[in-house]
Amino acid sequence: MAFAITQNCCNDASCLSVCPVNCIHPTPDEPDFGKTDLLYIDPRSCIDCGACADACPVDAITRVSRLSPSQAIYAELNADYYRDRPVDHVWGAPTFPPADIGSVSLKRVAVVGTGPAACYTATALLRQTDAAVTFFDKLPVPGGLARYGVAPDHTSTRRIGEHFRSLFVHSRVTMRLGVEVGVDVTVEELSRTFDAVVYAVGADQDRQLPLESEVVPMSARTLVGWYTGHPDVPADAVDLRGVTRVVVIGNGNVALDAARILTAPVEDLVGTDISAHALAALRDSAVREVTVLGRRGPEVAAFTRSECQALVDRTSVPVLVAGDDDLSSVLAALPLSASAAPLATAPRADEAETGDGAPRIVFSFGRAPVAVRPGALDVRGSGTSDAGIASSIPADLVLQATGYRGSALPGLPFDADRGTVRNVEGRVVDSEDRPVAGAYVVGWAKRGATGGIGDNKLDAERTVELMLADSLSAATSSRRETAGRRPLFGRAGR
Repeated sequence: MAFAITQNCCNDASCLSVCPVNCIHPTPDEPDFGKTDLLYIDPRSCIDCGACADACPVDAITRVSRLSPSQAIYAELNADYYRDRPVDHVWGAPTFPPADIGSVSLKRVAVVGTGPAACYTATALLRQTDAAVTFFDKLPVPGGLARYGVAPDHTSTRRIGEHFRSLFVHSRVTMRLGVEVGVDVTVEELSRTFDAVVYAVGADQDRQLPLESEVVPMSARTLVGWYTGHPDVPADAVDLRGVTRVVVIGNGNVALDAARILTAPVEDLVGTDISAHALAALRDSAVREVTVLGRRGPEVAAFTRSECQALVDRTSVPVLVAGDDDLSSVLAALPLSASAAPLATAPRADEAETGDGAPRIVFSFGRAPVAVRPGALDVRGSGTSDAGIASSIPADLVLQATGYRGSALPGLPFDADRGTVRNVEGRVVDSEDRPVAGAYVVGWAKRGATGGIGDNKLDAERTVELMLADSLSAATSSRRETAGRRPLFGRAGR
């Protein structure tokens, strides 16, 4: 009986390296890698060895015969990925470290940040070099996105933090917590002290939302930090008193996390890593409806299928859909692998009406936000049957979950258009695209706020490859210069 990869998949590809028959795809050298919700096991080729399950850092791989009723769909999803793909799983060409890897001159490397991208970077450095790594983080505890960005009820995904715990006590690792680069220590000071500096500072700002109102919706970042106990988010940052209806602008996974936490039965959150103040507030909460608002249709929904499936499978909170007249037919026509496919059987909801008092979640498609005003969000239809038609959705609280972008770090080149550290494939560059010696970037600060925890592994490893290549190039140039000087010094000494 084959194994199947389920909702918790973090895409870090740890399972790929241990599979003896190469039956897990897409692999990092395939075009689909980083573009699918999950990695998939081919049931036709799986030999049932279980090596992948042992290697998975988030317990996302399970024997098909042991899938729970709510997970049974993942056996079908794994098989569906290979429906039109050949059985022959050809191995990619092996890769090896450079033959002269021993000539790498990296002795001290700084990594700014302690999230997944930073940890994957340090892991690659410690594995391939003799360098000592110093982590810098402005927060008093390490973890970054893995600690403060993953919802508390996603207990398996949060186990990635345990995966990195041994890294922080490695004999060649030093932790400098509570130290903010750009405030307590400058970029220039780091560059003078270390052979290389890798910036893994993430994305800490919201993308701008063009609304016609002066009322600013609450950032979903604030809500997430509130329920995960982020040190920079005070306990009273979110006030749910008197809030019965919430609208979340945006329909990515962060929006779904917000909807799920705000409507969850409190007993489902007890025993998780949710902050004590959030648990107390949710215990007294009167939230009865959360609308997840998407500007476009379900065929281009930003959330992943696995997160949507989890909401639909949660029997304690019904999920409904709203949109133009064609919504039902569009949902019915979606392929099995589509993000919004689990919504095909969801009942329709009238956004202007309240439910029967029990908590519910409404996915509203084809609604462009226009203005936030007291008690409502004004929207404009963008579907085929309601294009341009204005309406309002009642809302006591409006959240913005439309994506993140980075902010400038003093002394480091910044690309204001992309919201990232200015770089070319991970090498930090100046305004004229000239490499800044010894400066590198990984994760969201490198490529923008796209991809999850596992996507940072390949990203970090590629940046480390560049760092090693630069170090070897510098070592080769130094040897050539020394070799060219020897005859001259020899003659001068006679």
